[in-house]
Amino acid sequence: MPIRFLTAGESHGKGLVCIVEGIPANLEISAEYINRELERRQRGYGRGGRMKIEKDTVQIISGVRFGKTLGSPIALLIENKDWENWKEKMAVEGERPDFAVPFTRPRPGHADLAGGIKYNQRDLRNILERASARETVCRVAVGAICKRFLEELGVFIGSYVVSIGSLEPPIEEQDLIKRHYLAEQSEVRFPDPTKDELFKELIDKAKEMGESLGGIFEVFAVGVPPGLGSHVHWDRKLDGIIAQAMMSIQAIKGVEIGLGFMASKKFGSEVHDEIGYKEGYGYFRYSNNLGGLEGGITNGMPIVVRCAMKPIPTLTKPLRSVDVETKEEVRAGKERTDVVAVPAASVVGESALAYVLAKAFLEKLGGDFMEEIKERYRIYLEHVKSF
Repeated sequence: MPIRFLTAGESHGKGLVCIVEGIPANLEISAEYINRELERRQRGYGRGGRMKIEKDTVQIISGVRFGKTLGSPIALLIENKDWENWKEKMAVEGERPDFAVPFTRPRPGHADLAGGIKYNQRDLRNILERASARETVCRVAVGAICKRFLEELGVFIGSYVVSIGSLEPPIEEQDLIKRHYLAEQSEVRFPDPTKDELFKELIDKAKEMGESLGGIFEVFAVGVPPGLGSHVHWDRKLDGIIAQAMMSIQAIKGVEIGLGFMASKKFGSEVHDEIGYKEGYGYFRYSNNLGGLEGGITNGMPIVVRCAMKPIPTLTKPLRSVDVETKEEVRAGKERTDVVAVPAASVVGESALAYVLAKAFLEKLGGDFMEEIKERYRIYLEHVKSF
């Protein structure tokens, strides 16, 4: 069975719940491993007050025994520490208290108004709580399990920030894995920590202006074999599946694979990755302009995905809006927010890619336990090398 997962929970509710199905048995996993990924999501200069409250930690409720998966569904719980301040305003039962004032001034760029219309909710808190990027805590927890699975198959997934706002310094380091580890040392996840002060000045200026910032990040996977995905039907093309996963992350408005839009401006000879062959190694490419995917199938080169994140919709100097109750022109409502969350989004992007690739591997190899899957993978790699 391919991996699938469900999440539940509101931003200021009691907590977030994830149920993951399809993870094979005998995969070593720990709460500590997942918590490291959750902590990475909370980093980044320009984050708001919420990150000072929440120190996300996971409770593994089921599906793991003595440090190894059982093959049964894995249930995860991440509690919201801020629940203590919201338990009356977000109560599951009873009457609404007078101090739980309805949120009626939708923010441009957020799901507030569109969701309120769709679900017939005049108190837009009933929309914004679930639409919040707080939901990505679950995706990172699930992604951590998928990363752990991919590690067993020799796949490394990383990310780094390319730009914040209009600031896009050149990236000197060409090795993707080195870029990732350099980004881990940066307060904004840029693969050159010496540039941090430039970004921090921009973020501070935006904060003073009551503004927010977006940016671009790249996610990559190294060690992916050729042959994942398929060309035979539109919904099996792996590049399409990756794009959907990335676009589902809150505030992502653009996705490119490889050169992306830049490829449209070049001659074919400048874009397509020429093929070579080395005895004892197999096929290789002289470049990776297509980001590791051709015809919806991985070609053995690193997968490289670039995502564009819009500025966060909540502004301390709000934009014009309309009160859904009075229909009067007002300034949009405000919630506690970040100035910029591009660094955090890059970590979420890692999890999105990890989930897609773990699912693609299991669709390719099948198997119910890790020893079986690894043996099947060994046989497949022999086929790849001998083709």
